[in-house]
Amino acid sequence: MVREKRLDPEVEVIWDDFHAQVNVPSEQLRQWLLTRGSGEEAFGPNPDLNLPEPGRQILHVLSKRKVDLTREDIEVMRDAIDRIQSLVDAKPSRGNADDEWRHSLLDLGHDVLVER
Repeated sequence: MVREKRLDPEVEVIWDDFHAQVNVPSEQLRQWLLTRGSGEEAFGPNPDLNLPEPGRQILHVLSKRKVDLTREDIEVMRDAIDRIQSLVDAKPSRGNADDEWRHSLLDLGHDVLVER
């Protein structure tokens, strides 16, 4: 018989909020971050190490199961939720046409062009 590990209800809420806000699939986020992190020193022996923060941390959390989360992962999720919400709340007058704003959100795994 498999015993299910019980999670703190707050972790359940954070998990759901994180996955609602981070709406870019992990492989798409990885490709985006590789593009953003490209440059003179990019694409070394392990390209994932050169991914920009906090995107690399978000990508790491996306690869985990809920029961395997650490305290650090939960903090990454909280931070991502807060950052994404702050950027969404500060939507510029040009809206989705503002590339800098949209790219800042994509760096966090959120695409404003994805319908919820």
